Amino acid sequence: MAKRDYDNSRRAESARETRARIIAAAYELLLSDGYAKTTVAGLAAAAGVSPQTVYNSIGGKAEVVKAVYDVTLAGDDDPTPMSERPQFLAMRDSVNAGAFMRAYAGVCRMIYEHVGPLLGVLLHGGAGDDAVLHDFLATIDAERRTGSGHALDALAATHGIPAPPGRDRLHDIVWTLTAPEVADRLIRRCGWSPDDYERWLGDQLAAAVGG
Repeated sequence: MAKRDYDNSRRAESARETRARIIAAAYELLLSDGYAKTTVAGLAAAAGVSPQTVYNSIGGKAEVVKAVYDVTLAGDDDPTPMSERPQFLAMRDSVNAGAFMRAYAGVCRMIYEHVGPLLGVLLHGGAGDDAVLHDFLATIDAERRTGSGHALDALAATHGIPAPPGRDRLHDIVWTLTAPEVADRLIRRCGWSPDDYERWLGDQLAAAVGG
């Protein structure tokens, strides 16, 4: 029985290592070749596995891109949601709503630094008629709105939400200001430093709650 448990453990570890290798190779391919030229066959060759292994470990191109995004967003392969990580929980230590929102700006800066290069590739030229990319962008946009809602839940629990603007309007404001397109425009296209972006975003978010 112990031998079987050991074998299962080795197989599980091998599967995790293979998945990590595929994701790392996919990230490099997406940055170097772009989304359109990245294929499962090319990814398999880069990762040193068969195309079927890619499908078995992660899935098709849509699942691979999402897996790369999720790992890049988190900074690792830890399945813990971002909303439950220490950076988010630390916002609860803020002294008022304005300070909370400035702390949240720091989280948004961290997230952009993780996924900015990848999103720059995926957002370049828009989704067009590519259903896979269109669905992916719609998924991460919805996830980002959910994430901003978690931040507002924490704000409401610690400092309350002022009215105006009220919960719904504030959610719209936060979701818009923290959009990766805004960060990309200011940091990459306008040449702002990440510090400049974080200060600006913190000022805007704090102003939205009267801070």
